Order: sequence, then structure tokens, then C-alpha cells
Amino acid sequence: MATAKKKPSAYAAAGVNIALGDTVKSGLKKTLATASRPEVLAAVGGFGGLFDLSKFKIKHPVLVSSVDGVGTKLKLAFETGNHECVGQDIVNHCVNDIAVMGAEPLFFLDYIGLGKLDTKVFDKLISGMKKACQAANCALIGGETAQMPGFYQPGEYDLVGCIIGIVEKKRILSGAAIKPGDLILGLPSNGLHTNGYSLARKIIFETLKHKITDKLPGSKQTFADALLQPHLNYSPLTRSLTQEFNHGPSHKRKPNAIHALCHITGGGFSGNLPRVLPPGLGAKIYHGTWPTLPIFDYLTQKGGVEFDELHEVFNMGIGMTLIVTPDQALNIQDAAAAQGHPAYIIGEVTKGPAITVVK
Repeated sequence: MATAKKKPSAYAAAGVNIALGDTVKSGLKKTLATASRPEVLAAVGGFGGLFDLSKFKIKHPVLVSSVDGVGTKLKLAFETGNHECVGQDIVNHCVNDIAVMGAEPLFFLDYIGLGKLDTKVFDKLISGMKKACQAANCALIGGETAQMPGFYQPGEYDLVGCIIGIVEKKRILSGAAIKPGDLILGLPSNGLHTNGYSLARKIIFETLKHKITDKLPGSKQTFADALLQPHLNYSPLTRSLTQEFNHGPSHKRKPNAIHALCHITGGGFSGNLPRVLPPGLGAKIYHGTWPTLPIFDYLTQKGGVEFDELHEVFNMGIGMTLIVTPDQALNIQDAAAAQGHPAYIIGEVTKGPAITVVK
């Protein structure tokens, strides 16, 4: 007797392959076992992630949260197939955003929205997020993969992340202790990170007609290599420095040397430094006090963009800043260098709310 053929799934015919999604996700528990922490109480795959805060010996714990996306850098991932890079990007951007509060990252959740599930792309995204979470000692505790046929262009997706961290209340870096004359240390970026790609892509590929495989002038890299450097994670360094140089409630100047951190993302210096400075204070950033990268040199020389706007859109080679007391600036530089991270004195806090980049 012939076996009756199973009727094709109506949902699959509409473009949503539940069976494939289940198959892809079935291996996540094993894959993400190394991107976890002892406080995680359940494996990935439940309706919600569980994290045991009772293990933390913190007198007044405060949870710190942030959510972000990769933005139009994804366009380059689609074109090159380098999806692991943007998987790292979304984790590291979120980790840095809570690091400026003094928080330790605990767990991360992702959202991937796409038209059709591609297992190779999915695996690369997860690989990138896993790698970044391991480096940050942050658990990849869960996420959502939404198949929405007809909503995204073929081969495209959106990638969003949410992170939760923890900090002792009296150690929250609020910037309250900042005074005029405090120095600004800059930690170098390795490229655009995750901001300014709409403008960079327009300049390089539309106005100047380059291909992603063209060599970036002044560099051994192609444009693809330069533009797809993963967003750096500054959290291990900044947490180490604050533990070494801050020994009291963060709203007091003494015995603390680091009064604020600032992640230089969309908006550049002028858009981000006001977020950590007390009312009535501003900053001067001295252009040329840190080494430049070829990608920023090229955008400056060929982009036709005003000097001030360049520093409002791009990080221009500085991914994180520390606002510190002048008497400890050199010691903090030495401590950062000992961990393999150069830190440059790039500016100072001023009276008045203006943020200016001085040529």
C-alpha cells in the first residue's frame, strides 16, 4: 500500500519555514554553552532567560540596560558575506554603552529579523555574537529570530541587541565630580565602529565610485577590510582602570581619578560628551593629538565634508574617552599601556557648554 505524501506546510508555502527555524535553533544550547556565566539558570531556548543575581556580593546593586542596532554597516555585511563582524559589533557596542556607567555586563539578547532564514548567515551571526560575549564575560542568554517574508529584501536582515549589566550604586560613573581643567583621555578606535556608515558609503561608493575590493589609499587594506573592522570592546580595560584608580563614591572627586567615561558613537564628540558632563561645562578636543587612520584621512581629504561635521558624524579614530584628574592622567596612561592600550591626552573640560574641536 502506497504511503500518502504529507501535504506541504501552508506556512512554509507563505515563506516561513518553522521546521528549518527549529532545526537551526536546536543546536544553540550546545553552541552557546561557552558564552555563558555560572549565574545563568537555564539553557537558551525557553520563553525567558534566567539569571541569578543573588550570587553578587553587592550592597546596593543597580541594573543597567541598553539596546542598539548595527545600522547601515549591515549593507556591507550583505555585500561581502562578513556576517560574523556585525555579530561582534552589536555585542561590543552594547557592552561599551553600559561600561560608561561603570557596569559589568551580565547577559545579552539578540533580535534577528529577516525575510528568509539562511542557515549559513545565521551561524555566522551567532558565531560573532558568541565570540564577543565570551571576550566580555557576558552570557548570550537568548534572542528572537523572526522570519518575515516580503518585509526585507532578499539576502537582507536587521540585527538588534539588548544588554543588562550591574553596578554598585555608589560606583555609578555619573560625571558629577567633573571640574573645569580635568583632562580627556582618548582610547583609539580601529575604524568607524558602527556609526557614520550612511555618509561613508555615499562618499566612497556613490560619489567616488569605488568598489569594496579597491585598495584604500595609504593602506594595505581594501575598503571592505577597513570598513568592516569589528567595533572594539573597551569594557575590560575601563573596568580595570576604574578599579585601580577609583576608591570612593563616584560623586566625590577624592579618592577617585576617573570621573566619567564616554562612548564616542553616533554624534561624535559634540553629540556624546554632553551626555556625561555636568550642566554648564563643555570641552575642547585638540585635533592632531592622536594618530589618524587611513579611512578617516581619506574621508577628510576626498569626502567634501566640513571639518566640524566630520567630528559630529564619525569617531575620527577615538572610540572611548575618559575624563580624569590632571594629577593622575599620566598614571592612567601608563596603566592602560601596560594592558596594551594606548591612551592619548586629547582635550580638557572647560567652563561653558560648548564642545569644540580645535584644529
